[in-house]
Amino acid sequence: MFTLPLDDRADLRPLEPWQAPEFLAHMDRARDGVDPWIPWATFSTDLASATATLQRYADRLAEDSGRIYGIRLDGTLVGGVMFTRFDSASGVCEVGCWAEPAGEGRGLVTRACRVLIDWAFRERGMSRAEWWVASGNVRSIAVARRLGMTRDGVLRRRYPHRGERHDSEVWSVLAEEWPPAGEGSTGGTRSAEGARSADVHRSTEGTWSTAEGREASTADEREASTADVRAELDRLMGVFVGAFTNTDGRRPDLDVIRDVFVPQGRIIANVGPEPVIYDLDSFIEPRQKMLTDGTLTEFSEWEVTARTEIFGSVAHRFSEYRKSGYHNGTWFEGSGSKTTQFLRTPAGWRMASLAWDDAP
Repeated sequence: MFTLPLDDRADLRPLEPWQAPEFLAHMDRARDGVDPWIPWATFSTDLASATATLQRYADRLAEDSGRIYGIRLDGTLVGGVMFTRFDSASGVCEVGCWAEPAGEGRGLVTRACRVLIDWAFRERGMSRAEWWVASGNVRSIAVARRLGMTRDGVLRRRYPHRGERHDSEVWSVLAEEWPPAGEGSTGGTRSAEGARSADVHRSTEGTWSTAEGREASTADEREASTADVRAELDRLMGVFVGAFTNTDGRRPDLDVIRDVFVPQGRIIANVGPEPVIYDLDSFIEPRQKMLTDGTLTEFSEWEVTARTEIFGSVAHRFSEYRKSGYHNGTWFEGSGSKTTQFLRTPAGWRMASLAWDDAP
Protein backbone atom coordinates (compact mmCIF):
# COMPACT_ATOMS: atom_id res chain seq x y z
CA MET A 1 0.00 0.00 0.00
CA PHE A 2 1.32 3.49 -0.84
CA THR A 3 1.34 6.44 1.52
CA LEU A 4 1.27 9.91 -0.03
CA PRO A 5 2.11 12.88 2.21
CA LEU A 6 -0.32 15.81 2.22
CA ASP A 7 1.62 17.82 4.82
CA ASP A 8 4.01 17.10 7.68
CA ARG A 9 1.25 15.42 9.73
CA ALA A 10 -1.21 14.04 7.20
CA ASP A 11 -1.19 11.53 4.36
CA LEU A 12 -3.41 9.92 1.75
CA ARG A 13 -3.81 6.12 1.46
CA PRO A 14 -6.27 3.74 -0.22
CA LEU A 15 -9.23 2.55 1.84
CA GLU A 16 -9.80 -1.20 1.53
CA PRO A 17 -12.43 -3.60 2.93
CA TRP A 18 -10.09 -4.99 5.62
CA GLN A 19 -10.02 -1.49 7.15
CA ALA A 20 -13.76 -1.51 7.82
CA PRO A 21 -13.45 -1.38 11.66
CA GLU A 22 -11.32 1.77 11.44
CA PHE A 23 -13.63 3.21 8.78
CA LEU A 24 -16.72 2.55 10.92
CA ALA A 25 -15.20 4.22 13.99
CA HIS A 26 -14.28 7.22 11.86
CA MET A 27 -17.76 7.35 10.30
CA ASP A 28 -19.33 7.35 13.76
CA ARG A 29 -17.27 10.47 14.57
CA ALA A 30 -18.15 12.07 11.23
CA ARG A 31 -21.77 11.01 10.96
CA ASP A 32 -23.48 14.18 12.23
CA GLY A 33 -21.73 16.31 9.64
CA VAL A 34 -21.53 13.79 6.81
CA ASP A 35 -24.87 12.00 6.92
CA PRO A 36 -26.99 14.81 5.45
CA TRP A 37 -24.80 15.00 2.35
CA ILE A 38 -23.24 11.62 1.55
CA PRO A 39 -25.80 8.84 1.18
CA TRP A 40 -23.43 5.95 1.85
CA ALA A 41 -22.74 7.35 5.32
CA THR A 42 -26.34 6.45 6.11
CA PHE A 43 -25.68 2.85 5.12
CA SER A 44 -22.35 2.38 6.98
CA THR A 45 -23.83 1.89 10.43
CA ASP A 46 -22.25 -1.40 11.54
CA LEU A 47 -19.27 -3.53 10.62
CA ALA A 48 -21.07 -5.48 7.91
CA SER A 49 -22.44 -2.40 6.17
CA ALA A 50 -19.13 -0.50 6.49
CA THR A 51 -17.34 -3.47 4.93
CA ALA A 52 -19.90 -3.54 2.13
CA THR A 53 -19.31 0.16 1.42
CA LEU A 54 -15.58 -0.35 1.06
CA GLN A 55 -16.11 -3.56 -0.93
CA ARG A 56 -18.22 -1.67 -3.45
CA TYR A 57 -15.30 0.68 -4.05
CA ALA A 58 -12.88 -2.25 -4.24
CA ASP A 59 -15.10 -3.70 -6.97
CA ARG A 60 -15.18 -0.35 -8.76
CA LEU A 61 -11.39 -0.16 -8.59
CA ALA A 62 -11.18 -3.58 -10.22
CA GLU A 63 -13.58 -2.37 -12.92
CA ASP A 64 -11.72 0.97 -13.28
CA SER A 65 -14.96 2.78 -12.47
CA GLY A 66 -14.21 4.29 -9.03
CA ARG A 67 -11.66 4.62 -6.22
CA ILE A 68 -11.62 5.63 -2.55
CA TYR A 69 -8.80 6.99 -0.37
CA GLY A 70 -8.54 7.87 3.30
CA ILE A 71 -6.95 10.99 4.79
CA ARG A 72 -5.05 10.29 8.01
CA LEU A 73 -3.87 12.95 10.44
CA ASP A 74 -1.19 11.77 12.86
CA GLY A 75 -2.13 8.22 11.87
CA THR A 76 -5.87 8.58 12.54
CA LEU A 77 -8.45 8.38 9.75
CA VAL A 78 -10.17 11.81 9.65
CA GLY A 79 -11.63 12.00 6.14
CA GLY A 80 -11.27 10.93 2.57
CA VAL A 81 -11.72 11.54 -1.13
CA MET A 82 -13.08 9.35 -3.88
CA PHE A 83 -13.96 8.95 -7.52
CA THR A 84 -17.64 8.19 -7.17
CA ARG A 85 -17.72 7.77 -10.94
CA PHE A 86 -14.83 7.18 -13.32
CA ASP A 87 -15.80 6.67 -16.96
CA SER A 88 -12.72 6.47 -19.14
CA ALA A 89 -14.83 5.87 -22.25
CA SER A 90 -16.59 9.24 -21.97
CA GLY A 91 -13.63 10.97 -20.30
CA VAL A 92 -15.76 12.12 -17.36
CA CYS A 93 -15.15 11.46 -13.67
CA GLU A 94 -16.84 12.65 -10.50
CA VAL A 95 -14.90 13.52 -7.35
CA GLY A 96 -16.26 13.55 -3.81
CA CYS A 97 -14.97 14.15 -0.30
CA TRP A 98 -15.85 13.99 3.38
CA ALA A 99 -14.23 14.78 6.74
CA GLU A 100 -14.84 14.55 10.45
CA PRO A 101 -14.27 17.71 12.54
CA ALA A 102 -10.67 16.74 13.36
CA GLY A 103 -9.86 16.74 9.64
CA GLU A 104 -11.29 20.17 8.87
CA GLY A 105 -9.55 23.53 8.66
CA ARG A 106 -6.14 22.35 7.37
CA GLY A 107 -6.82 22.27 3.63
CA LEU A 108 -6.33 18.48 3.56
CA VAL A 109 -9.47 17.68 1.60
CA THR A 110 -8.69 20.29 -1.05
CA ARG A 111 -5.12 19.03 -1.43
CA ALA A 112 -6.26 15.43 -1.67
CA CYS A 113 -8.88 16.32 -4.29
CA ARG A 114 -6.21 18.08 -6.34
CA VAL A 115 -4.18 14.88 -6.33
CA LEU A 116 -7.11 12.88 -7.72
CA ILE A 117 -8.07 15.43 -10.36
CA ASP A 118 -4.48 15.93 -11.43
CA TRP A 119 -4.01 12.18 -11.85
CA ALA A 120 -7.27 11.87 -13.79
CA PHE A 121 -6.27 14.57 -16.27
CA ARG A 122 -2.52 13.97 -16.58
CA GLU A 123 -2.26 10.23 -16.28
CA ARG A 124 -5.63 8.96 -17.53
CA GLY A 125 -6.47 11.61 -20.11
CA MET A 126 -9.88 12.47 -18.66
CA SER A 127 -11.61 15.49 -20.16
CA ARG A 128 -13.92 16.63 -17.37
CA ALA A 129 -14.03 16.30 -13.58
CA GLU A 130 -17.40 16.87 -11.94
CA TRP A 131 -18.49 17.78 -8.41
CA TRP A 132 -22.11 17.04 -7.47
CA VAL A 133 -23.21 18.69 -4.25
CA ALA A 134 -26.40 19.50 -2.37
CA SER A 135 -27.12 23.22 -2.54
CA GLY A 136 -27.08 23.46 1.24
CA ASN A 137 -23.65 21.88 1.61
CA VAL A 138 -21.70 25.12 1.96
CA ARG A 139 -18.39 23.50 2.94
CA SER A 140 -18.38 21.19 -0.08
CA ILE A 141 -19.25 24.05 -2.42
CA ALA A 142 -16.30 26.00 -0.96
CA VAL A 143 -13.98 23.11 -1.89
CA ALA A 144 -15.31 23.12 -5.46
CA ARG A 145 -14.55 26.83 -5.67
CA ARG A 146 -11.04 26.37 -4.27
CA LEU A 147 -10.45 23.73 -6.93
CA GLY A 148 -11.23 26.32 -9.59
CA MET A 149 -14.46 24.67 -10.67
CA THR A 150 -17.36 26.39 -12.41
CA ARG A 151 -20.96 25.89 -11.38
CA ASP A 152 -22.73 24.46 -14.44
CA GLY A 153 -26.21 24.56 -13.00
CA VAL A 154 -28.73 23.53 -10.35
CA LEU A 155 -30.99 20.49 -10.58
CA ARG A 156 -34.00 21.54 -8.55
CA ARG A 157 -35.51 19.10 -6.04
CA ARG A 158 -33.41 16.32 -7.52
CA TYR A 159 -33.41 13.81 -4.67
CA PRO A 160 -35.26 13.01 -1.42
CA HIS A 161 -33.60 12.81 1.98
CA ARG A 162 -35.43 12.30 5.26
CA GLY A 163 -38.77 13.36 3.86
CA GLU A 164 -37.56 16.46 1.99
CA ARG A 165 -36.43 16.97 -1.58
CA HIS A 166 -33.12 18.74 -2.13
CA ASP A 167 -31.50 20.67 -4.96
CA SER A 168 -28.23 19.43 -6.46
CA GLU A 169 -25.56 21.69 -7.91
CA VAL A 170 -23.20 20.47 -10.63
CA TRP A 171 -19.70 21.96 -10.70
CA SER A 172 -16.90 21.01 -13.09
CA VAL A 173 -13.40 21.72 -14.27
CA LEU A 174 -12.08 20.78 -17.72
CA ALA A 175 -8.68 19.38 -18.58
CA GLU A 176 -7.69 22.54 -20.47
CA GLU A 177 -8.55 24.62 -17.38
CA TRP A 178 -6.30 22.56 -15.11
CA PRO A 179 -4.38 23.35 -13.01
CA PRO A 180 -6.33 26.44 -11.92
CA ALA A 181 -4.37 29.67 -12.15
CA GLY A 182 -2.17 30.04 -9.09
CA GLU A 183 -2.38 26.37 -8.13
CA GLY A 184 0.26 24.89 -10.37
CA SER A 185 3.67 25.81 -11.62
CA THR A 186 4.28 27.52 -14.93
CA GLY A 187 6.59 26.99 -17.82
CA GLY A 188 5.74 23.30 -18.19
CA THR A 189 6.93 22.20 -14.76
CA ARG A 190 4.49 19.96 -12.92
CA SER A 191 2.97 21.21 -9.69
CA ALA A 192 3.79 19.38 -6.48
CA GLU A 193 0.28 17.99 -6.55
CA GLY A 194 0.84 16.79 -10.10
CA ALA A 195 4.07 15.03 -9.19
CA ARG A 196 2.40 13.40 -6.24
CA SER A 197 -0.61 12.31 -8.28
CA ALA A 198 1.78 10.52 -10.62
CA ASP A 199 3.03 8.69 -7.53
CA VAL A 200 -0.54 7.53 -6.94
CA HIS A 201 -0.72 6.19 -10.48
CA ARG A 202 2.60 4.39 -10.36
CA SER A 203 1.90 2.94 -6.96
CA THR A 204 -1.51 1.59 -7.93
CA GLU A 205 -0.04 0.13 -11.11
CA GLY A 206 2.69 -1.61 -9.11
CA THR A 207 5.67 0.14 -10.68
CA TRP A 208 6.54 1.54 -7.27
CA SER A 209 5.47 -0.42 -4.22
CA THR A 210 5.45 2.68 -2.01
CA ALA A 211 5.79 6.44 -2.18
CA GLU A 212 7.82 6.35 1.01
CA GLY A 213 11.54 5.90 1.25
CA ARG A 214 12.46 7.74 -1.95
CA GLU A 215 14.74 10.70 -1.40
CA ALA A 216 13.40 13.92 -2.85
CA SER A 217 15.82 16.05 -4.80
CA THR A 218 16.55 19.58 -3.67
CA ALA A 219 14.35 20.85 -6.48
CA ASP A 220 11.51 18.58 -5.39
CA GLU A 221 11.84 19.82 -1.81
CA ARG A 222 11.68 23.43 -2.97
CA GLU A 223 8.63 22.63 -5.07
CA ALA A 224 6.93 20.90 -2.15
CA SER A 225 7.74 23.84 0.12
CA THR A 226 6.25 26.24 -2.41
CA ALA A 227 3.15 24.08 -2.63
CA ASP A 228 2.79 24.22 1.17
CA VAL A 229 3.02 28.02 1.09
CA ARG A 230 0.44 28.18 -1.70
CA ALA A 231 -1.87 25.94 0.33
CA GLU A 232 -1.54 28.26 3.33
CA LEU A 233 -2.24 31.34 1.19
CA ASP A 234 -5.26 29.51 -0.24
CA ARG A 235 -6.43 28.88 3.31
CA LEU A 236 -6.06 32.54 4.31
CA MET A 237 -7.99 33.68 1.26
CA GLY A 238 -10.63 31.03 1.89
CA VAL A 239 -11.12 32.26 5.45
CA PHE A 240 -11.39 35.87 4.27
CA VAL A 241 -13.89 35.15 1.48
CA GLY A 242 -15.87 32.66 3.58
CA ALA A 243 -16.31 35.15 6.41
CA PHE A 244 -19.03 36.97 4.42
CA THR A 245 -21.20 33.94 3.68
CA ASN A 246 -24.67 34.00 5.24
CA THR A 247 -26.44 31.41 3.07
CA ASP A 248 -28.58 28.62 4.54
CA GLY A 249 -28.91 30.30 7.92
CA ARG A 250 -25.17 30.60 8.45
CA ARG A 251 -24.23 33.56 10.63
CA PRO A 252 -21.17 35.39 9.32
CA ASP A 253 -18.37 36.27 11.73
CA LEU A 254 -16.15 38.90 10.18
CA ASP A 255 -13.93 38.99 13.25
CA VAL A 256 -12.04 36.06 11.73
CA ILE A 257 -10.59 38.60 9.28
CA ARG A 258 -8.42 39.82 12.16
CA ASP A 259 -6.91 36.33 12.34
CA VAL A 260 -5.72 36.34 8.72
CA PHE A 261 -4.48 39.96 8.57
CA VAL A 262 -1.58 41.67 10.29
CA PRO A 263 -3.00 44.13 12.86
CA GLN A 264 -1.97 47.09 10.71
CA GLY A 265 -3.60 45.65 7.59
CA ARG A 266 -5.42 47.78 5.07
CA ILE A 267 -8.38 46.92 2.82
CA ILE A 268 -9.06 49.21 -0.12
CA ALA A 269 -12.19 49.65 -2.22
CA ASN A 270 -11.32 51.12 -5.58
CA VAL A 271 -14.81 51.01 -7.07
CA GLY A 272 -15.61 54.72 -7.32
CA PRO A 273 -13.91 57.93 -8.40
CA GLU A 274 -11.48 57.71 -5.46
CA PRO A 275 -10.17 54.76 -3.43
CA VAL A 276 -11.59 54.21 0.06
CA ILE A 277 -8.98 52.91 2.48
CA TYR A 278 -10.12 50.98 5.56
CA ASP A 279 -8.31 49.72 8.62
CA LEU A 280 -9.65 46.42 9.93
CA ASP A 281 -12.15 47.96 12.36
CA SER A 282 -13.68 50.37 9.85
CA PHE A 283 -13.97 47.60 7.26
CA ILE A 284 -15.44 44.89 9.50
CA GLU A 285 -18.05 46.73 11.56
CA PRO A 286 -20.42 48.04 8.84
CA ARG A 287 -20.22 44.80 6.84
CA GLN A 288 -20.96 42.67 9.89
CA LYS A 289 -24.07 44.81 10.41
CA MET A 290 -25.25 44.53 6.79
CA LEU A 291 -24.82 40.76 6.81
CA THR A 292 -26.76 40.26 10.04
CA ASP A 293 -29.51 42.92 10.00
CA GLY A 294 -31.32 41.70 6.87
CA THR A 295 -29.79 44.20 4.45
CA LEU A 296 -27.67 41.56 2.71
CA THR A 297 -29.00 37.98 2.76
CA GLU A 298 -28.11 34.66 1.09
CA PHE A 299 -24.80 36.30 0.22
CA SER A 300 -21.69 34.47 -0.87
CA GLU A 301 -18.52 35.38 -2.71
CA TRP A 302 -15.97 33.09 -4.32
CA GLU A 303 -12.79 33.18 -6.36
CA VAL A 304 -13.04 31.93 -9.94
CA THR A 305 -9.38 32.37 -10.91
CA ALA A 306 -6.24 33.15 -8.94
CA ARG A 307 -2.58 33.68 -9.73
CA THR A 308 -0.17 33.60 -6.78
CA GLU A 309 3.50 34.60 -6.86
CA ILE A 310 5.83 33.96 -3.91
CA PHE A 311 9.07 35.86 -3.36
CA GLY A 312 10.77 34.61 -0.20
CA SER A 313 8.88 36.11 2.73
CA VAL A 314 6.40 38.13 0.63
CA ALA A 315 3.72 37.02 -1.80
CA HIS A 316 1.16 38.51 -4.14
CA ARG A 317 -2.14 37.11 -5.40
CA PHE A 318 -4.29 38.45 -8.22
CA SER A 319 -7.75 36.95 -8.38
CA GLU A 320 -11.10 37.34 -10.05
CA TYR A 321 -14.23 36.72 -8.03
CA ARG A 322 -17.98 36.45 -8.28
CA LYS A 323 -20.64 37.20 -5.71
CA SER A 324 -24.40 36.90 -5.36
CA GLY A 325 -27.17 37.46 -2.84
CA TYR A 326 -30.18 39.58 -1.97
CA HIS A 327 -29.70 43.29 -1.22
CA ASN A 328 -32.80 44.68 0.50
CA GLY A 329 -34.76 41.79 -0.97
CA THR A 330 -33.53 42.19 -4.55
CA TRP A 331 -31.36 39.46 -6.09
CA PHE A 332 -28.03 40.54 -7.54
CA GLU A 333 -24.93 39.00 -9.03
CA GLY A 334 -21.56 40.64 -9.50
CA SER A 335 -17.90 40.09 -10.22
CA GLY A 336 -14.60 41.88 -9.93
CA SER A 337 -10.87 41.65 -9.28
CA LYS A 338 -8.71 41.61 -6.17
CA THR A 339 -5.04 42.12 -5.51
CA THR A 340 -3.73 40.81 -2.18
CA GLN A 341 -0.32 41.09 -0.53
CA PHE A 342 0.94 38.58 2.04
CA LEU A 343 3.82 38.66 4.55
CA ARG A 344 5.53 35.84 6.38
CA THR A 345 5.51 36.87 10.05
CA PRO A 346 6.70 35.14 13.24
CA ALA A 347 3.10 33.93 13.64
CA GLY A 348 2.99 32.56 10.07
CA TRP A 349 1.74 33.95 6.78
CA ARG A 350 -0.72 36.83 7.04
CA MET A 351 -2.46 39.24 4.68
CA ALA A 352 -1.03 42.74 4.70
CA SER A 353 -3.32 44.50 2.24
CA LEU A 354 -6.17 43.78 -0.14
CA ALA A 355 -7.65 46.03 -2.82
CA TRP A 356 -10.65 45.28 -5.01
CA ASP A 357 -12.55 46.71 -7.96
CA ASP A 358 -16.03 45.56 -8.92
CA ALA A 359 -16.77 45.00 -12.60
CA PRO A 360 -19.28 47.50 -14.04
